[in-house]
Amino acid sequence: MRGHPLRDGQPPNDVPGEVIGTARLESSSDAVMAVIITVMDFNLRAPAGQDWTDVAHRLPTSLIYILNFTVIGFYWNNHHLSRLTSSISGGVLWTNLALLFWLSLAPVVTEWVGQASSSKWPAVADGIVLVASAWTYFILVRAILGTKHHDEKLARALGHDRGGAISPFVSLSGIARAFVSPYLAYA
Repeated sequence: MRGHPLRDGQPPNDVPGEVIGTARLESSSDAVMAVIITVMDFNLRAPAGQDWTDVAHRLPTSLIYILNFTVIGFYWNNHHLSRLTSSISGGVLWTNLALLFWLSLAPVVTEWVGQASSSKWPAVADGIVLVASAWTYFILVRAILGTKHHDEKLARALGHDRGGAISPFVSLSGIARAFVSPYLAYA
């Protein structure tokens, strides 16, 4: 019979009521986010010609790529906060899976914005992905804190997490601005 997984260094089983280690969450998230960024990279194209007008034609796609790449990078970097907790719950796993789902839509909306940058609907779709990702991340952080197996460094690092609380509303305002001009949605 195994001892306590947090004391003996053994990985826990996924048995209800037993503690789940963070390694699985972290490694699967790393892999999925790497694939998301790779898929986004496959959609990058060089300008069709040698003129600056050709570069300008690719500018909307490039700018939305930079924005979405940065957003994914933010979540990728910050999901490592799980290192400051000794265990997670099934709820944390499901919430993390929901975050990965929303982030996996980024390559699709990035390409759509690139193809129809003057239309409001791709901008709205991108905003929806950003809002859903932000809300899901906010819930994920709360779920991790709710496990009660976190290091006090985690609570201090997050503080009141004003950025996490404000982020969905910033993205919602981007959706509203898309109805005025799709270009304002990204401002």
